[in-house]
Amino acid sequence: MATDTAGRPETEGEGRRRRPAIVAVDDEPAVLAAVARDLRRAFGERYRIVRATSGEEALGLLRELVTRGDQVALLVADQRMPGLSGTEYLVEARKLVPEAKRVLLTAYADTEAAIQAINDVALDYYLLKPWDPPEEQLYPVVEDLLTTWESGAALEAGGVRVVGHRFSKDTHDLRDFLARNRVPASWLDVERDGDARELLTVAAVDRERLPVVFLEDGSVLERPTVLELAERLGVAAQPAAEHYDLVIVGGGPAGLAAAVYGASEGLRTVMVEREGPGGQAGQSSRIENYLGFPAGLSGSELARRATDQARRLGAELLTVQDAEALEVEGAGRIVRLSGGTTLSANSVLIASGVSYNQHPAPGFADFTGAGIYYGAAMTEARSCADQHVVVIGGANSAGQAAVHFSGFAARVTMLVRADSLAKSMSHYLIEQLAELPNVDVRTGATAVGAEGDGHLRRLRIRAADGTETTEEVDACFVFIGAAPRTDWLDGVIARDDRGFILAGADAKAAGWPLRRDPYILETTVPGVFVAGDVRARSIKRVASAVGEGSMAVSLIHEYLAQA
Repeated sequence: MATDTAGRPETEGEGRRRRPAIVAVDDEPAVLAAVARDLRRAFGERYRIVRATSGEEALGLLRELVTRGDQVALLVADQRMPGLSGTEYLVEARKLVPEAKRVLLTAYADTEAAIQAINDVALDYYLLKPWDPPEEQLYPVVEDLLTTWESGAALEAGGVRVVGHRFSKDTHDLRDFLARNRVPASWLDVERDGDARELLTVAAVDRERLPVVFLEDGSVLERPTVLELAERLGVAAQPAAEHYDLVIVGGGPAGLAAAVYGASEGLRTVMVEREGPGGQAGQSSRIENYLGFPAGLSGSELARRATDQARRLGAELLTVQDAEALEVEGAGRIVRLSGGTTLSANSVLIASGVSYNQHPAPGFADFTGAGIYYGAAMTEARSCADQHVVVIGGANSAGQAAVHFSGFAARVTMLVRADSLAKSMSHYLIEQLAELPNVDVRTGATAVGAEGDGHLRRLRIRAADGTETTEEVDACFVFIGAAPRTDWLDGVIARDDRGFILAGADAKAAGWPLRRDPYILETTVPGVFVAGDVRARSIKRVASAVGEGSMAVSLIHEYLAQA
């Protein structure tokens, strides 16, 4: 029978609830007792606190928990222990419970070891001892980590179930939508999973009607579109007002930052996003150079935090809706949406971002969504276990994807058109890739064709010396530059020859209509601003997009004050 930190057997009711475990390990009894006491005081109602006096004992406890099917949410380990050090223990523990969050307890002298552990074991946080008062030094850190873990656990164990074929574009689109909008859902492959076939039999659904979505209320959707599923799940909301101070088009880092700052500063703010919060950055497997997150964070996690923050401050978020037109009526600005809705506003911020370019080689269009994907497609990572994955591109997004897939795939091949990664990739990523034994970086290489039979099977690859080979491939992820999402602004706002929006001095030179100069992020239409990757001359980094989104709100305040 399982026991808590005091050795008290769990009651039958507690056992049924199967509270997730927090495992604490320290060789000093007094320190271990203090850790367990503080954790139990704040989190004992939601989690079972399990303790061990050595790394070896803790690994044994983890094996028991995994064998029983219990969830492990958090590992807390002291660095200085005889036998296995804290870092060495966490390396082994990660193999048993890879999804658990990891915290290292260190003395000030162990700071270097803790920083190294961030790279060695993907450490989530390190705490200096002592952590008094726990209300300030311990509880906020642990609460944040547990909230993140709970979010991921809910997604894995969600009540929505999707049954389909792995290499079906329609299935992929539904899975990607659910993941990007953080809707708890599970995915069942009809070819590999007996439960999937049983579900179809019970629901009397023919395989020709795949993909099929089973909702928590018992209803079954056969071959739904993304919009139909969004409406059934309540994700595609309708605007709550007829007029806003600020309409934000695009839910990437720039748009989310503007939503946070706009709402916090008293503007009636609504944000429109065509897919899911996070934009292109939301597909990133790991952002390691974002200020304030020494252990890095995923794009989806950044999007979740920002979305929660924006909503808490009062911003409205409309997803699965796309802007189709911008109209100027006196001092008003009208944004027409794909569903027929119109949003009236005093000001507009365009943060619609960019889309990855389609690969022009023969066969790529045929297998898009069926083995060939644009962006990291996080939903496909686990499906690539023990397979050969190709990543095309040489910028940070491609490098982050290659690092991420290396943890699942047997082989990851990077095809980089340039003769060096240093031309477009951050140094930290280049170093990470060099240390991964199952990642093969081929510079000067390009894909010249894709082949298969219903889904991708092979790629034709041209090497730097001009020779061509055909290789067996299970999945291919493409990151080959991006085009701005600005066609809907044609004839209204000035853009450069590539479609990026002109702002500031560039807007003044392109036909600015007023006597005053445009603000630095203002377009050729007064009161319409631009931020992030979609702006001409912008720096394509998450941090700069966040900065522009927040700066745009300050400029919008100035504009509204003068209007």
